[in-house]
Amino acid sequence: MPLMRERLPEPQAYYESQDLVLLGKGAWRTTRCAFHGGSDSMRVNIRSGAFVCMAGCGARGGDVLAYHMAAHGLAFVDAARALGAWEDDGNQFQRRRPTALPARDALAVLRADAMLIAVAAANLAAGVQLSEDDREALALATSRVELVASECEA
Repeated sequence: MPLMRERLPEPQAYYESQDLVLLGKGAWRTTRCAFHGGSDSMRVNIRSGAFVCMAGCGARGGDVLAYHMAAHGLAFVDAARALGAWEDDGNQFQRRRPTALPARDALAVLRADAMLIAVAAANLAAGVQLSEDDREALALATSRVELVASECEA
């Protein structure tokens, strides 16, 4: 397998090399969110490398590879290479385009996402605090709507 996970950088050293100041004790540390500019809204796990923005911008991932991909706009293989964790085995890596979702199904997903976004907006306007699960669902719905909108513009 070309990805060598054991070659990924140690999480604490990696995040500090990305100019993030890690505050606190324990596995989860607080830092600024590089994705939306929040001063102390992102938490990173110095053992696993996982990260999550607590302000709801949707930034999250399971390791330093996911962070590197998101922060630098890189594809999986390019990010793994940049981190020294990709070993070329001579086989050409081919990216597969996902199977297209039928228009009727896509509209059903967008309808559900729009409803979720509208309900969350109404709850926030009424002063209701969103749970972590609600924030995750909202971030996912928003990213799907943005993806469809960007594809329509192209």
